[in-house]
Amino acid sequence: MGRRYFGTDGIRGTVGAAPITPDFMLRLGHAVGRVLRRTVDRPTVVIGKDTRISGYMIESALEAGFASAGVDVLLSGPLPTPGVAYLTRALRLDLGVVISASHNPFNDNGVKFFSARGEKLPDDWESAVEAALGESPQWVDSTGLGKARRIDDARGRYIEFCKSTFGSELSLKGLKVVVDAAHGAAYHVAPDVFHELGAEVSSIGCAPNGTNINDGVGATAPAALVAAVRERGADYGVALDGDADRLQLVDADGRLYNGDELLYVMVADRIAQGQAVAGAVGTLMTNMAVELALQRRGVPLVRAKVGDRYVLEELGARGWQLGGEGSGHLLALDKHTTGDGIVSALQVLQAVRRSGRPLASLLEGVSLFPQVLINVRLPDGADWRQNARLADEQARVERELGQSGRLLIRASGTEPVLRVMVEASDTAAARGCAERLAAAALN
Repeated sequence: MGRRYFGTDGIRGTVGAAPITPDFMLRLGHAVGRVLRRTVDRPTVVIGKDTRISGYMIESALEAGFASAGVDVLLSGPLPTPGVAYLTRALRLDLGVVISASHNPFNDNGVKFFSARGEKLPDDWESAVEAALGESPQWVDSTGLGKARRIDDARGRYIEFCKSTFGSELSLKGLKVVVDAAHGAAYHVAPDVFHELGAEVSSIGCAPNGTNINDGVGATAPAALVAAVRERGADYGVALDGDADRLQLVDADGRLYNGDELLYVMVADRIAQGQAVAGAVGTLMTNMAVELALQRRGVPLVRAKVGDRYVLEELGARGWQLGGEGSGHLLALDKHTTGDGIVSALQVLQAVRRSGRPLASLLEGVSLFPQVLINVRLPDGADWRQNARLADEQARVERELGQSGRLLIRASGTEPVLRVMVEASDTAAARGCAERLAAAALN
């Protein structure tokens, strides 16, 4: 059956508009509970959330839905998405539930789920939930109702887990670090992690009020962190997004490092430690300069579709451990089952500490190629794949670029727009090629 509610990362939308309403969330909890009880007699789930004011409403509705289906609930309170994944696995629970809309503004919210192994669930599980949503509820009787209780030490457990992913022989002593938690789920976690590993920590974006999540701070608005690092004379700055699964990193010079560069550093560090790295997974948008740099180290890069879910699927299919995308979603599956902004930052700072070199030095010889992206709004009914002029122009551009660049043409999944991207070592060449392709797409 087709999906009605689930997108690429759970269910998400504007609060107060379907499906992000309390009545739907009660039905969702009940439907998920019924699906769980097909294989587990008395399931237990954990519910975590970010700092949006709507989290209270959604949490209560989900809790009632689960209880009505005979499912016990543990409430962690505000906790990063990867923290919920960790608790689900560590506490041997049957399901992890996260209430968050990640990097979206506060008036959005959503729900996503993790398996008992702390991994994202497959499409067939989501299809089963959608089917259950279309059925009449089957309320359990009073003796079978689920119970709910709070996990008092959820934050502390997750802090200790994050610290355990950093080399036990290393510390962050002597480093000044600014932490920006986007007024989101990591506001009371991330500063303590870096402090307890020895860093001198100051923070921004760590004062949530229910409506300021991702508002001018965090991984999607890194200018605030760049300014804070410079003003405070810090060595590094770490920016997370609202649910702390995304990372941006800044050095003392105010240089911002994206996910492609940080993935390279993680791979290079493991190689320096004598570990074999069979390959890494990026996306269709991963910078070609990073791909070439990895190839020079004997590490192939495989490109997945854009989205950390697809990177994770590709890693699992190949049995590899390291992957990510330029937006800062990074995966180190030898450390965690899902993307984790705090853990990823620790992997990068670990490389800095082990090498005794600043981050910029670890990326010498890796100069990102300029990327030019043009969005072309197509006429109604136009099929760009049948455009002969575009095909001819694409062939010419590919010949011109050779091994010094690449192009990507893909349709938007949400609007009638064709995305034309050209990457080349020369900015003018990239822009000229992109403009020619865009013009051809309109004819």
